Amino acid sequence: MITVFKVIIESFRQAWQSLVGNKLRSFLSLLGISIGIFCIIGVLSAVDSLEDNVRSSFDKLGNDVIYVDRFTWAEDPGDNYWKWMKRPRPSYNDFKAIQTKVKSADMASFFTVVGGKTAKYRSSSVEGGFLVGLTEDSGPLLGLEYEKGRYFSKNEMLTGAPKVIIGGVIAEELFGSIEAVGKKVKIGGRNLEVIGVLKKSGESLIDPMNFDEGLMINYRMAKKFANLKEGNRMHSQISVKAKEGVSTADLKDEITGVIRARRKLKPKEEDDFALNELSLLSNLLDGLFGVLNSAGWMIGGFALIVGMFSVANIMFVSVKERTNLIGVKKALGAKRYVILIEFLIESVILCIIGGLFGLGFIWLLLTGISKAIDFPLYLDMGNAIFGLTVSIITGILAGVIPAFQAANMDPVEAMRG
Repeated sequence: MITVFKVIIESFRQAWQSLVGNKLRSFLSLLGISIGIFCIIGVLSAVDSLEDNVRSSFDKLGNDVIYVDRFTWAEDPGDNYWKWMKRPRPSYNDFKAIQTKVKSADMASFFTVVGGKTAKYRSSSVEGGFLVGLTEDSGPLLGLEYEKGRYFSKNEMLTGAPKVIIGGVIAEELFGSIEAVGKKVKIGGRNLEVIGVLKKSGESLIDPMNFDEGLMINYRMAKKFANLKEGNRMHSQISVKAKEGVSTADLKDEITGVIRARRKLKPKEEDDFALNELSLLSNLLDGLFGVLNSAGWMIGGFALIVGMFSVANIMFVSVKERTNLIGVKKALGAKRYVILIEFLIESVILCIIGGLFGLGFIWLLLTGISKAIDFPLYLDMGNAIFGLTVSIITGILAGVIPAFQAANMDPVEAMRG
């Protein structure tokens, strides 16, 4: 054990001497390792950060919710554009049928986008805010999170009270630092009281329900702004949450039967609606993240190969320079494995140093980008350990041949050399 410890200390000393004694050569050789670790771990860290951000957006809505829409999320709408356009939009009557007849549903909601509106408060105004009509359970099913205020009460829903919930961007542009809750804004010629301000979700890369620029009103109030009768051209969607213990497959089957019956579809007619769940988007994103990770491995892999050969070159030179010393050690009784381990550890240490530089560059870059764009990018401990592991493996591969060459030297020939 003491011998191994001494070998490790000696290897550290020799590696440091190689770096200090040949600065330019060491820098150029370790550059490949640093670039390789930078590419691989940098891409892995960026993809992990993006994936965590996307998953958190999905988790906010839940994995047990079915979304009734015209088209499926698993296919590009442009591929069968006319097929989707011929389908009727989900209607309030569809929602009421689901709400009353689907026994496996815990709750259901309906929302419809009434259109773009201008919101005014005193001398301030914001154009382009989209007016959305919501039903009683839309708040929890859409994952609405409040900076201040609350959702509509049951009584406000029933009476069509002139209340509004505004998105974070709308609140910032319309009120600035002024307290928004309790103030009245004019939308489409009607005065509505602000009862809630939603948290901003703009820093999320993908947010299926982004209401930063939304103006949310109850469904009865929305009917005063536009014709919401069945067959209108306004975008709408139904969300249905499964009861605890009910699978999404069973919920889909029951929803399908209820909507087909309400729309009077014949047994041989195909569905004129689609039932979506967030797992469809999740599966598509898994493919995208896999491609990004593969690209990082390809670019980083080439850099690591170059770096590995560069470190191997350093080790061959190191063996050549220390031939006499190797001969003396072997003549004094040093075992082959001691010489072998000494050079392998030296190679590993060189690669670890290169890997640490690469990880340092990644941390600086991700931290700088995260602060610049207000988007969470980070280097986690798992990726850092993985980067060092790759560096160690690269060091072993780079040093194994020079180490064997040194270990197999004849002591007499080595001392003469």
